[in-house]
Amino acid sequence: MFSHVMLGANDVEKSKAFYDASLAALGVRPGRTDDKGRVFYMHDGGIFMLSKPIDGEPACHANGGTVGFKAATPEAADAWHAAGVAHGGAPIEDPPGWRENAFGRLYLAYLRDPDGNKICALHRPPA
Repeated sequence: MFSHVMLGANDVEKSKAFYDASLAALGVRPGRTDDKGRVFYMHDGGIFMLSKPIDGEPACHANGGTVGFKAATPEAADAWHAAGVAHGGAPIEDPPGWRENAFGRLYLAYLRDPDGNKICALHRPPA
């Protein structure tokens, strides 16, 4: 359904360091920076990008928005969470763990990135 996700960043290098570390725990290679200063992460058919806002205004987080990253295992989600906290992320909501909802059993870990964006690592066990 989605081709890519782009988040605004006020300090792209700080955000790149955060996402390089946290996404590495999910098997994603370090981001590549283009000539416009945007950072691209490509993995498993998806593209995740960071950029200073084009309109020149400060980047801000979406209230109610969340970007989720697929984790192969609960341990990968935990490693993602730990790497994110170690690189400037803030833990939010409940600690990483299993949750039951209308979609079944999920392992979830939530953070705010350095610009306040709500992000999550999600593991779905095999059916």
